Amino acid sequence: MRQEQVSFFSGGDRVVATLRLPDEPSKDPLPAVVQGPGWLGLRDAKLYLRYHEALTAAGFAVMIIDYRGFGDSGGNSAVLSPSNQLEDLVNAVTYLTVRSDIDADRIGVFGSGGTGGGNAIMLAAADSRVKCVVSQVPVADGEDWLRRMRSEEEWHAFLDRLAKDREQRVLTGAGEMVHPREEIMVPTLERRSSGVKKDVDGRVPISVELRSAEGIIAYKPIEVVADISPRPVLIVAVENDAVTPTDHAVALYERAGGPKRLIMQRNTTHYAAYEQYGDVVVPEIVQWFEQNLTDGSVVIVSDDEISK
Repeated sequence: MRQEQVSFFSGGDRVVATLRLPDEPSKDPLPAVVQGPGWLGLRDAKLYLRYHEALTAAGFAVMIIDYRGFGDSGGNSAVLSPSNQLEDLVNAVTYLTVRSDIDADRIGVFGSGGTGGGNAIMLAAADSRVKCVVSQVPVADGEDWLRRMRSEEEWHAFLDRLAKDREQRVLTGAGEMVHPREEIMVPTLERRSSGVKKDVDGRVPISVELRSAEGIIAYKPIEVVADISPRPVLIVAVENDAVTPTDHAVALYERAGGPKRLIMQRNTTHYAAYEQYGDVVVPEIVQWFEQNLTDGSVVIVSDDEISK
């Protein structure tokens, strides 16, 4: 697997990405998969390597970005904004389309982990240039996700805190700063003990604006997943997932128009599943892209298909 560090601009800031390519150069433009990291992730996390190695071995280019404010990208690290992340991903697709070594008609998206999985849905719904989707352990509704991390009393206290922060910003021009993993997301016991992301955990922002939570509350991949049809969607879930609720993944699958597929990983946990079932899930993801990122140069539609 070869790789290049590349960059493009999004919202006036430079976004840095890693473009991974097959070992052997191709005389023809390559199909490509774009990826944004999961919740508080970075593009160089070792967690993603096995997916990228398998995809490049199958002849795909893979580009993974650092969102604005994260990693090596420019931008304000105090802003954690799903809408900005979506803009970054749309601009990443545009960057791929202007490269002569990428087939602009064969671009897919892969996202894994919370908003990583959700962002794959959001991107495909917003950008028809994305022809195929893989969303792994996604968040479907940001408000429900944040609420489930808290007791009823804690949730209402959190909403009150957000209301007071809005008032403070209006009166003073500045809001409260918080730790995103402790005061926006509330980590599970497994997350506190997991070493899955230890290689990048020390380099992600640890102080963001509390108002970032308002963006998460407004984050609703479930409301747009039906817009992806008839482009294919693969959802990968973990049964009884305490980090990203299993019913979020199932709801996305059920509301997607199709073609669609759901992979449910059982007798495991959110973070353990990456290693435990990687040998099964990774080939399924590669096969999904192989089957569905087909040559779009010629489209044949019959009268029978139109009437369906």
